[in-house]
Amino acid sequence: MAYREIKKAARQVEQDQQQVEETVRSILEKVRQEGDGAIAYYEKKFDNFEPETFRVSEEEAVASKAKLPEHIVHEIHSSVERALAFARIQKESLVEFEKELSPGQIVGQKLIPLESCGCYAPGGRYPSITSAILTIAPAKVAGVKRVIACSPPGMKGEMDAGVLYAMHELGVDEIYCFGGAQAIGAFTYGTETIRPVDFIVGPGNQYVNEAKRQAFGKVGIDLLAGPSECLVIADESARADYIAADLIAQCEHDPNVRTGLVTTSESLARKTMDEIERQLPERTTQEVARSSWETYGVIAVVESLEEAAEYANEYAAEHVEIHTAEPRSLIPLLKNYGALFLGENTAEVYSDKVACLNHPLPTGGSARFSGGLWVGQFLKVVTYQEMNQKASERFARLTEARCRYEGMDAHGYAAAIRLRNQKAS
Repeated sequence: MAYREIKKAARQVEQDQQQVEETVRSILEKVRQEGDGAIAYYEKKFDNFEPETFRVSEEEAVASKAKLPEHIVHEIHSSVERALAFARIQKESLVEFEKELSPGQIVGQKLIPLESCGCYAPGGRYPSITSAILTIAPAKVAGVKRVIACSPPGMKGEMDAGVLYAMHELGVDEIYCFGGAQAIGAFTYGTETIRPVDFIVGPGNQYVNEAKRQAFGKVGIDLLAGPSECLVIADESARADYIAADLIAQCEHDPNVRTGLVTTSESLARKTMDEIERQLPERTTQEVARSSWETYGVIAVVESLEEAAEYANEYAAEHVEIHTAEPRSLIPLLKNYGALFLGENTAEVYSDKVACLNHPLPTGGSARFSGGLWVGQFLKVVTYQEMNQKASERFARLTEARCRYEGMDAHGYAAAIRLRNQKAS
């Protein structure tokens, strides 16, 4: 593949991962040993937050609606319904079955919902209503029996009203106002007042992600998501102002966001760079967005859209927008992405906020082997089988022969004893 980078990413400054690992390990251990006391300690230390209880009452959840503008209440309700509807469609694509696989051998598949899950909605730089909706909705549709959720306190010393209202609308069983690695610890080990869960979902900062990584095995996790990413594929028909707006919007998330444009048009590439410089000063979040763009932004020019797709597959972005004359023609060529947005009318920001399909999504190249969180991750796909006597005799012979070859005498005997008894009868 031949491509030329007009704007290269600066050398990425590696964070002190060892320090993050050690900090998180000590937080998790303190939560494991001290429970609620550790949650109180870290919430006071990190958020200056000292409530009487970290559990949000039903009355507080109900009251959150009155704190929101009417149009936001309506929008959250619509987003919740859309997320539930999409999760139901996904669930319908999974089926239980029972079939005869070979004579006398009946096989089946069952879908068993998880018993419990913990949903994390970040609230550091901005509250994330979407994270709350799109982690809880698929769990509810899957039939998870106990769904608990948490989000950290904001500047006002309480959970964001929009996040809380979304959690309440979705029928979360327990809502807690705290965050960080200590929240993952509470989900994992439990405390005096919080029972542990089986599965943890939701995006977060480097400490939350590291806590999920260390907790994995004791509990299940969705994926290690973040920082966010967006790559735009474009040809000469694309609008530079749209592309610039979409890239800046993604950069607004975090100073470590990874964004890029790969295009067949050098003219468009240069117009986009100019447009980014024109639009950035107009944004109130310019400082964060500029830091991200200047550090991690990339613009590459390729000879063809086929090469653009190849570039995108290597990039393996969380979000991929296609701004070309025929966006659907690239679908068969694209393999590595979390979510795809076809055409200039399908802005990625819609998905971030209200389009509500799935979230979190794979980042850091993990789109090479993973998709985003979906209803299927809250369902255990398990199998069963049953054999009649003739089938048992057939499989006993096959198993005994395999065990002689592999040297597993006890396995062979467990098959042979059935074969002898069946012959005797």
